Amino acid sequence: MIPSRQTYLILLLATVLGVGVATLTQAATQTATAPPIALLLVGLDIGIVAAMILDSWRVRPHRVTVERSLDDRLSIGRENLVQVTVTTGDRPAVVQLRDTYPAIFTATPPQFSLNLPAHHQETLTYTIFPTTRGDYAWGKIHLRQRGAWGLGWDSWTVDQARSVAVYPDLIGLRSLTIRLTLQTSGSIRRARRQGMGTEFAELRDYGTGDDPRLIDWKATARRNRPLIRVLEPEQEQTLMILLDRGRLMTAQVEGLKRFDWALNATLSLALAALQRGDRVGVGVFDRQMHVWIPPDRSSQQLPKLLSRLTPIQPVLLEPDYLDAVSQVTRQQTRRALVVLLTDIIDQTASSDVLSAMGRLTPRYLPFCVALRDPYIDRQAQAPSATVETGYARAVALDLLQQRHLALALLQRRGALILDAPAHQITDQLVDRYLQLKARSQL
Repeated sequence: MIPSRQTYLILLLATVLGVGVATLTQAATQTATAPPIALLLVGLDIGIVAAMILDSWRVRPHRVTVERSLDDRLSIGRENLVQVTVTTGDRPAVVQLRDTYPAIFTATPPQFSLNLPAHHQETLTYTIFPTTRGDYAWGKIHLRQRGAWGLGWDSWTVDQARSVAVYPDLIGLRSLTIRLTLQTSGSIRRARRQGMGTEFAELRDYGTGDDPRLIDWKATARRNRPLIRVLEPEQEQTLMILLDRGRLMTAQVEGLKRFDWALNATLSLALAALQRGDRVGVGVFDRQMHVWIPPDRSSQQLPKLLSRLTPIQPVLLEPDYLDAVSQVTRQQTRRALVVLLTDIIDQTASSDVLSAMGRLTPRYLPFCVALRDPYIDRQAQAPSATVETGYARAVALDLLQQRHLALALLQRRGALILDAPAHQITDQLVDRYLQLKARSQL
């Protein structure tokens, strides 16, 4: 039980009045009357405290009930929804509620104050923002409910302990699934109309705007009317994703590790490729190949990727790009799109990347994805108000220039390039893959 603010005010007022009466009485009678007044004051305070205890005790039969609900799998780098349902009994309730969430998370708002009518159910909502993958525990829900007289709070806890896992960006994957599903039917129909693709789908009558080069002259002669071949983008191609988990991927970029942004992009790219009917494999490497998942296009491939890749964390080791590429060439003999997610510094520091990607051409189609730190971009664009900021801007501009030269050299060696801020890489990578598919570049 906890005294309310009203109880403290009453005690303070009683004390002030008692002292004032004692002072006035003593001054008027010129006698020592402090002890009787003091006893009266003590008795009044005891009565107030007793009333507060009784008021708090009377709450117990009418306590509110609470229940927390949240997903068993949360998304890193996203605002995840948590709901707490509060139900009152046969009396109105003034309630204060605080949930015990993992201290490493940021919650908005952290606690609630409610004034609820009787026989009412209220659903409270707050969000948490995880920045690290792993398993985390929720604790008890702490509650206070004020008594009917407003003198005291009844305080108790509700055991709602549970463990929740933080995964890569599942919210983004769900959104991407909806987006790809909506695009699939329209994009395939449009691709067929425009003759995009390499695989034969069907014959249909020639229409205005169709490409005359797609006319099937033998079928036209047999049917005595112009027919065209309908082509669609090829399926069952192979996509290999190489995910660097070395030293550069441990850096914090926009609140998350660079590796987490790359992992989100890996899963989104895999989802897009599986939706388009391609085989997808993933290799995670540092000095050696840490995880190798062979290419597959079955419905179980994405859950397998999610379960195998989620526990992986970056390490402070220099990655061996040549060994990773060598494993691809040994395991994957057919032509494939090989996507490497890493970061590029300059030609000297990234010489192994340049050599490794150069080994893939022309048999494979290499695609280097560099996750840039947007802080460098902001530093390069900041005005030079002082000498220190001028030096910082010069260093940022030099870093970007060296990075550009290294990527340009990689592009001249036949590799595709995507250099984008780490927190924007997912959407740009998926769009680039869909463009490659539409243009039959794989």
